[in-house]
Amino acid sequence: MPTQVPTVYKQECAACHMAYPPGMLPAPSWRRIMTGLDRHYGTDASLEPAQVQQVSAWLLANAGTYKRVREEPPEDRITRSAWFARKHREVDPAVWKRVSIKSAAQCSTCHTQAEQGNFDEHQVRIPR
Repeated sequence: MPTQVPTVYKQECAACHMAYPPGMLPAPSWRRIMTGLDRHYGTDASLEPAQVQQVSAWLLANAGTYKRVREEPPEDRITRSAWFARKHREVDPAVWKRVSIKSAAQCSTCHTQAEQGNFDEHQVRIPR
């Protein structure tokens, strides 16, 4: 996770899911997400215009540019990206449906240091 994470990003985005490191998506995906907050995956996640500007600038400045993230995933969903599928190919789909996990989008449930941007597989603890 980059330093200087905007407070509004931590407060607003992490209210429903973890505050994803911006490097997990390419800039075009973040741009679409931030311009569609009123219909954010079935939820109205609207922010004040100044907040949108601040968070957008930070996300775009820190968006993923390395090879595996350049590809824009379907629906701009991290969990639908090719790299995410590759990294989680050994996870039984039933695991994502556990009450203790809820969905593949809840990274910090299994990745114990995800909030700090550490997704090392040696730090994974899958709850029952």
